[in-house]
Amino acid sequence: MSYKPELLTTAASIEELERLIAAGADAFVIGEARYASRQAGQFTLEMIQAAVLLAKPKGVRIYVAINNLIDHAALEGMPEYIAALHQAGVDAIVFGDPAVLMAAKTSAPGMALHWNAEMTSTNYVTAEYWARRGATRYVIARELNMEQIEDTKSKSKLELQVQVHGMTNIYHSKRSLVNNYFEHQGESEHSVDVDQKRGLYIMEAERPEERYPIYEDANGTHIMSSDDVCMLENLHELMVISVDSLKIEGIMKSIDYNETVVKAYRTVIDAYLADPEGYSFQDEWLDPIRKIQDPKRELSYGFFYKEQVY
Repeated sequence: MSYKPELLTTAASIEELERLIAAGADAFVIGEARYASRQAGQFTLEMIQAAVLLAKPKGVRIYVAINNLIDHAALEGMPEYIAALHQAGVDAIVFGDPAVLMAAKTSAPGMALHWNAEMTSTNYVTAEYWARRGATRYVIARELNMEQIEDTKSKSKLELQVQVHGMTNIYHSKRSLVNNYFEHQGESEHSVDVDQKRGLYIMEAERPEERYPIYEDANGTHIMSSDDVCMLENLHELMVISVDSLKIEGIMKSIDYNETVVKAYRTVIDAYLADPEGYSFQDEWLDPIRKIQDPKRELSYGFFYKEQVY
């Protein structure tokens, strides 16, 4: 069988990257706050070079995110940064802004380009627009359901990437909303290090049982989903339509959690590829994730089976 989906994930450190390679990951998205938004951890250029040296001999791919909101300041030095990534052997750049694509064409000719604009990647015509401009992969919006994903895959020539596990971002502002809140409360000492503001959450008065993690970093304020997408049980539905890349989002999760999840998805992918016609999901494959899952965070199908997606 020629079809083999990529098991893509994130890493917060070289240690985690090494452990997740051993667990069965095929590729990683990493980056640094200067150019990348909502990364599991910060990878300097030197760390990215080390990641490539670690991954390449094992046949594992390294992608670097340059998916931040690009302002004038970010443009300075970006061509040189992209050239350095190319020289290091990075396999692809994940981008949303055309400025990144234009810089990559001159500074890293031939490097694969994965278009990821998150909420706006909702139709195959847009995918083809970016394909004509050099994109090689289309990261589909998380709000699309199975029918729309299948339709996109059948009509687009680009590789298709779908998130299958983990939390998702539901709000982003470049403003320091958490710091501003603490300062308003007269607690300015909390503004010392925004990168350490993890473990905070917000709730709606009507739904107090749902907690939405909120944190700040150098790129502003991020509010994340109250549940974790988990498509392990129905992963074969995405493989039946030959989705190219299946992403596990590991942001704000422990190394142990991410290792457990990667192993589970590796098991399911390999079982399906070994016998697509006779494949049947075994409930015990999900048990390790259930055991380690935060009881305050529900495992859900996200938007995969919803009629209304907006």
